[in-house]
Amino acid sequence: MIEWQGRTYWLIGASEGLGAALARQLSRVGIRVILSARNREALQDLADDLPGPARVLPLDVTDPEAVTAAADEVGEIDGMVYLAGAYWPFGANEWDSEKAQTMADVNFGGAMRCVGAVLPGMTARGRGHIVLTGSLTAYGGLPGAAPYVATKAGIMALAESLRCDLQGKGIKVQLLNPGYIRTRLTDKNDFAMPGLMEPEEAARIYFEHMNSDSFSRAFPTWFSMVFRGARFLPGWLYFRLFS
Repeated sequence: MIEWQGRTYWLIGASEGLGAALARQLSRVGIRVILSARNREALQDLADDLPGPARVLPLDVTDPEAVTAAADEVGEIDGMVYLAGAYWPFGANEWDSEKAQTMADVNFGGAMRCVGAVLPGMTARGRGHIVLTGSLTAYGGLPGAAPYVATKAGIMALAESLRCDLQGKGIKVQLLNPGYIRTRLTDKNDFAMPGLMEPEEAARIYFEHMNSDSFSRAFPTWFSMVFRGARFLPGWLYFRLFS
């Protein structure tokens, strides 16, 4: 078990849902948390409710200069968890260019900016921890969700590539690919969501994974097998099943 007491973690996308639940989880074990999202008031309410020390740092992850400035202000940290996300349920038949661009900027572009902002310091110190949030949708194309799925596939490729580059250099890279979590994002869905879990349950799984040496974890396990197994299907069968 890792000794967490006194460590400092920067949680990006922490104002509500999974991010807020994970902040509570980490604070309970003695981690100093730095909370970032766009909503200062929500972040402050969360910080005031945590059992341990917390610092509020509002941030728009789509602004490169703001991300760089925030990383400079944060200074030396033990780890960063990227949880920021944007989502609207549409695909090719209802394409919305503005919303698609927002998903790209927040989900993938934001992760790239934040990783790029903290990585030089971690590399110089020879230690650090980067945790990225993907999705079960990252394992393959799905109908009615092209922009979102593409951003999460990018996150998975980013995490895998970082792991290759940083293996043995003291910087731990981990990826979590969750299924449906009850948040304001999944509230937009008007279809059945198998395995829907509460943010607190997902946060517990996140923390379990952060305590491990494993690279990735997809959950719920039973539901993840559908997506992970589909990667091995021949193309003609995959598109017949998922289209």
